[in-house]
Amino acid sequence: MKALITAGGKGTRLRPLTHTQNKHLLPIANKPILHYALEKMAHAGITEVGIITNQEGEEVKSAIGTGEQWGLHIVYIPQEAPLGLAHVVKISQDFIGDDPFIFYLGDNMVVGDLKKFIDVFEKDGSNCHLTLSKVKDPERFGVPELRNNRIISIEEKPQNPKSEFAVTGIYLYDSTIFKAVNSIKPSARGELEISDAHQYLLDNGYKISYSEITGWWKDTGKPEDVLEANRLILEHMEAYQKGMIDAASNVTGNVVVEEGANIINSVVRGPVVIGKNTIIENSFIGPFTSIGHNCTIRNSEVEFSIVLDRGEILDVGVRIEGSLLGTSARIVSSIGRPRSNRFVVGDQSLIEIR
Repeated sequence: MKALITAGGKGTRLRPLTHTQNKHLLPIANKPILHYALEKMAHAGITEVGIITNQEGEEVKSAIGTGEQWGLHIVYIPQEAPLGLAHVVKISQDFIGDDPFIFYLGDNMVVGDLKKFIDVFEKDGSNCHLTLSKVKDPERFGVPELRNNRIISIEEKPQNPKSEFAVTGIYLYDSTIFKAVNSIKPSARGELEISDAHQYLLDNGYKISYSEITGWWKDTGKPEDVLEANRLILEHMEAYQKGMIDAASNVTGNVVVEEGANIINSVVRGPVVIGKNTIIENSFIGPFTSIGHNCTIRNSEVEFSIVLDRGEILDVGVRIEGSLLGTSARIVSSIGRPRSNRFVVGDQSLIEIR
């Protein structure tokens, strides 16, 4: 079995962070989202992986490389434009050949391994196996209509969903999927929709089976999803301390302190990860927070947030919570008169002040 992983797309809902960084490389618990997908492929025993990039895919290639560190052989497949998930499958036919494969959206996060889905797919002898998850907003996803434990139809982003399930970003196929993606037409938005490919299989008598994800699954397409995925990963993290924690500090719960980090006269309540060479001084770091590498947090409080590498939070008089701070972002207390707030804010940023 081979694997196909998406790592293109513009990440428009995560701007301004994704103006300068591929969304699949944004860190969750100080590790790029795409790394989690590759780890799952290796754990499932898959060795050949195709990664779909956009035309400017050098950032992903540079960050991931050949796949050797995961025991994988990675091939990069550029997509000329974001023409839909079924188009992603279509352009991968030469790489996949006649092999069965798992198609994984690289910005998805799921608890547990993938082997259980592969085992059901192989046991059922189906042409397509989908993974479903109950969600609050199914209209954001492909939505299956279920009857007698069977999928009878699938609709992409429907205004009136026929179930509370979303088709998650984990699909398993045999080679008949290529017949489907080569037969469907672009949707009204000009894309080859994967839901239309699945409907083609249903209409032409092919077998589609499904599993329900009973743990957690996250599509990290929005800032709140990234923060929630970070929380869930931190909850299952194994704690260790390689940096320095002075005697005046109080560190409790699951806390990772990476090499070269310094915690000085501070309170840290896990689960928290603090990156390499980061300084936390006279501060409070609350649960579900990831602090990147080479950051400085001084005389401030941060909770349920992600601070990317080289971030600075200095002398801030209110607690920062539920926030995403991009690489080299700075939040500092203003000095001098008149007292004022000054911002440099990118597209789709959110600032709340009180």
